[in-house]
Amino acid sequence: MKVAVLGAGLMGMQAAGDLVLSEAVERVYLADMDTEKAEKFKKKNGSEKLEIVYLDANVDQSLESVISKADVVINALFYTFNVKVAETALKYGVHAVDLGGHIGGATDAVLNLHEQAEEKGVTLIPDLGVAPGMINILTGYGAGKLDRVSDIKILVGGIPVHPEPPLEYNHVFSLDGVFDHYTDPSHVLRNGKLLEVPSLSEIEHVEFEEFGELEAFHTSGGTSTLTDTFSDIENLEYKTLRYKGHAEKFRLLVDLGFTDRNKTVRVAGHLIKTRDVLREVLTPITELGDKEDAVVLRVTVTGTKDNEEMTYTYEMVTKKDGRSGVTAMARATAFTISAVAQMIGSGLIGKRGSYPPELIVPGDAYIQEMAKRGVEIKETVKRTAYQQ
Repeated sequence: MKVAVLGAGLMGMQAAGDLVLSEAVERVYLADMDTEKAEKFKKKNGSEKLEIVYLDANVDQSLESVISKADVVINALFYTFNVKVAETALKYGVHAVDLGGHIGGATDAVLNLHEQAEEKGVTLIPDLGVAPGMINILTGYGAGKLDRVSDIKILVGGIPVHPEPPLEYNHVFSLDGVFDHYTDPSHVLRNGKLLEVPSLSEIEHVEFEEFGELEAFHTSGGTSTLTDTFSDIENLEYKTLRYKGHAEKFRLLVDLGFTDRNKTVRVAGHLIKTRDVLREVLTPITELGDKEDAVVLRVTVTGTKDNEEMTYTYEMVTKKDGRSGVTAMARATAFTISAVAQMIGSGLIGKRGSYPPELIVPGDAYIQEMAKRGVEIKETVKRTAYQQ
């Protein structure tokens, strides 16, 4: 199969690096405007399968030229390109996956291409990062083992292995994205009803091996399509994991208006956005740099099977690769999208149309593929006699 990777950022390069290791992949096109950066990656990688191509995603002809070369496209561009990439892939009969983008309805727009994708014999899967992405696949896998699902609880976070004050946090993606997740409301299901709850609220403490007691709190965006897919269950919630005390510190910044997209103050005659100030202050403080990060995750799905109450739990702790220097978040994210792209290309995923990850990615095969890449996901099962 031939795979085009759009975007030579960290996620794109890591996905390309994974793809060239597969015997089933004959050619990988790594496409970006910054071909110099991509060429440096190619030289370091050393694979003859890797071909660097110029891409200006704002120009239709440029995008079409790259996508038409491939059987499957991995879209690692900014989420504002997700719909355009999916539509272009449809035009050329090419399968496409992306890293998601709930903001602005990008994921919904890609899913709305379902009938066109079916007609074209194309598979589109948005939201293939960690959250959403990995959590969706694991939730769907656990739910598929039950006759009836009642409760879903998801805990996930990217944290430093060695936390430093004042926030005990290092950013592994855009700080503006972090601000949005902490500011916008979170969507949950409670007693069968879809509700909004404030982000950074309802803090609880949970234990994780190696990291001790962490705190979990609501943030926006993580559930993505899950509240629609499982709209008929009783309870569903997603919480972000951080070191204890983090949420309270950020809550003050949110309450003071520092994360507000529109709030401005006048300083020495200049109008300045408070969010811009916060971003510039926190960027050097929270830069990951050469520090070691980890991704911690726990997905719990409860329901009944053959009149027995059962709970499936999926747990993962993965750290930065000490040899390659690739962050834990990049590994978990890029390996997920690469593995699923290869499942489509190989025919393991044969359904055509546009689907969220929880409805199309085979969880057992996914867990096996992640294990091959050094990302271990552990499943545990708890049974309780059903009371009639």
